[in-house]
This record gives sequence, structure tokens and C-alpha cells, in this order.
Amino acid sequence: MDESEKRLKQEDCSEDILGPGILTLTNKRLAFDKTRGRIADFTKRIGETIVDVPLGEIQKVWKEGLFIKKICFAAKTADGEKTFKFGVFSTGSWEKDIKKAIEQAKSQ
Repeated sequence: MDESEKRLKQEDCSEDILGPGILTLTNKRLAFDKTRGRIADFTKRIGETIVDVPLGEIQKVWKEGLFIKKICFAAKTADGEKTFKFGVFSTGSWEKDIKKAIEQAKSQ
């Protein structure tokens, strides 16, 4: 992160295809860092950043699911449009915060 970037929200979660990791919302981007953990000694290591999407590239944000709720977003990537689905604790607040961050990024 550079000096002008501020972390707005961060949560340990799991993406449908990518697996477990940490989802981070900043005032400039959404990022997902892969994690690995060991049960034997309760350690968790942060690996590489797999998803790093500028807020301006996010096309749509929504939540879905009845029992297993997910926050979802579609974004433009080098490979075309991709959809990501993250199992987070409070999908409603994530949806609201992502939309708010996108609006604030557009106004700057």
C-alpha cells in the first residue's frame, strides 16, 4: 500500500474458487491475499496477492445466498470480466462499504 491508501475493511474469508485468504478493502482497491494455515501449531501464513482490483474496474457488487451468504463482485481484468464470490461475516456491511468506496473513488 502506498501512503495515500487507507485500509477501510479487512476480513479472513474464503473465495469459492481461490480458497481461504484475507479480503481487504481500501480507498483505492479490493485485494485478496491467499493464506495457508497449520492446525498442529495454529499458525497462519499470508501468501501472495491473488486478486488486486482497482475500485474503478469493479462493475457490479451484490450479495447472494440464504444459508451460506457471500459478497460478490464482477470486475474487468486482463482476461476479461471475472466474478468473485467471498464468504464473509457480514455481507450487508461489505456490500454497503464497497459501494461507498467506489462512489468516493469516482468523486476524487
